[in-house]
Order: sequence, then structure tokens, then C-alpha cells
Amino acid sequence: MASTADIRNGLCIKFNHDIYKIVEFLHVKPGKGPAFVRTKLKSLTNGKVLDNTFSAGHKIDVVRVETHTFQFLYSEGNDFHFMNTESYEQITLNRDVLDAPDLLKEGTNVMVQINTETDMPLSVDMPASIVLEVTYTEPGVKGNTATNATKPAKVETGAAVNVPLFINEGDKIKIDTATGKYMERV
Repeated sequence: MASTADIRNGLCIKFNHDIYKIVEFLHVKPGKGPAFVRTKLKSLTNGKVLDNTFSAGHKIDVVRVETHTFQFLYSEGNDFHFMNTESYEQITLNRDVLDAPDLLKEGTNVMVQINTETDMPLSVDMPASIVLEVTYTEPGVKGNTATNATKPAKVETGAAVNVPLFINEGDKIKIDTATGKYMERV
């Protein structure tokens, strides 16, 4: 058992008969009344996000997890196949467990958190950004913009991303995996 002082981003806890991962937290000490911790929790079984407030000193049940590096091999319908880079063991995860499955390119390394009690994969952490090639986009026309104009583009994984007008087919772009937005041309 741990207390609210041990709360940090990425910590996995048992709460309301489910396993949640702490996405955000904020320790609040109001001028009047006791301190508390405001958290944003993401369910690792169904992906739902909820806000919860713990009073200071509240006991929380921590789930022991191990993090391993896995390489994405291929997808088959809603099943995504990964291989452990150390033991070469393969696992299959459902599309719902992944945060940004449309941005996952074959050969990409991801971090998978595994529950040590049940050996079940809990969550998949993508790299902060990924470089993908633009496979289709409309040509940008000069002079029809005021500022910061974008156009839709399709990348090699099939995801649609809004990009600036100067991006053409064949260009490689860096995409933020958390938001799915264009960052820069590579």
C-alpha cells in the first residue's frame, strides 16, 4: 500500500475494481481545509479517462508493473503483433489498448507495461514522435492563404494528418504521437 505522496505520472493503481494509470496529477494545498490530490486516471482495460480527487494521506493500492521494449511486427485486422526485443517472445494486443494505432509503423519500438502478478500487458507507450512518409496530398496553391493554412495528407500507415501547404508527396514528416499533429518536415 502506498499513500498519495507516492502518486506520479505513469503509476498504475487498483481503483474501483479496475486497473488505472495516472495520466496527470496535481497536489493542492488550499488556504483553508486539508490538502488533496487531483488526478486524471485512464482505465487500462477499456481506455476510459476519469477525474478523481484523493484526500491527503489516502492509501492507494499500487500495481507492480515491468516495462519491456517491444517491436511492432504487423497488424491483422484489429490485432497488433509485437515482439520482445530481448527474449523474442511475441504477443498480440487489441487495437483498443493502443493510444495511436494509426501512427504505428512496422519496426517501431514501443514500451509495453506488463502486470507482474498476471503477466498481462497493461498499456503501450509510443515514442514521443514518429517520422512517416506522405503518400498522398493535394498540391498547395500559392497565394490563397492568410496565415498558417493547412491541408489534409495521408501518410504511409494510412493515418490522415493536417500539414502545411509546402508539404508534397514523398516528403518525410515528424508527427507528435500524443496529439497526432504535424511537428516538422524531416
